[in-house]
Amino acid sequence: MSNNLLARSVHDLSAAAWFGGALMGAVGLNGAAAEAKDPTERTRLSSLGWKKWAPLQTAAFGAHFLAGLPVIADNKERVMKQDGVGSLTLLKTLTTVAGAGVSLYAGVLGKKVDSLSEEGSAGATEPHADASPELKAAQKQLKYLQWAIPVFAGAVIVMGAKHGEMQRPNNVIEGLFKH
Repeated sequence: MSNNLLARSVHDLSAAAWFGGALMGAVGLNGAAAEAKDPTERTRLSSLGWKKWAPLQTAAFGAHFLAGLPVIADNKERVMKQDGVGSLTLLKTLTTVAGAGVSLYAGVLGKKVDSLSEEGSAGATEPHADASPELKAAQKQLKYLQWAIPVFAGAVIVMGAKHGEMQRPNNVIEGLFKH
């Protein structure tokens, strides 16, 4: 087995960036934008912040995926033979892809909200009573997605920790003999 410290570190740090960025955006950015005195500034400021975060988040997804390849390659025997490692690897991959899809969809909705920011808003994800149906629908979805995204990212991090636990020598030996 080779030393994959760099790949593992990038893999974990990129998942942490996804989690932390999503949580900070939902709590800090959207929370602060909701405090703007001008209702038209609430969605505009939130949108500006998310636009600035999007390139870093995209880079984190790419780095997470690319760093995972050498980790999986180095552990191919364990993935194929150790009880539970292959299924957890698949579940983690599917969760990452689903979370990336949800994050991308939130970005699409965010662009829609930004394009309608002149309507004003009660908050970053809370429309005011006179908002158009289009703005209301986008903000309602974003209200839920802003919390779903850190759940996906957190699940990926927890599964990564589980993978680490599965590498303890006694777990590797037990897992190999369960097949």
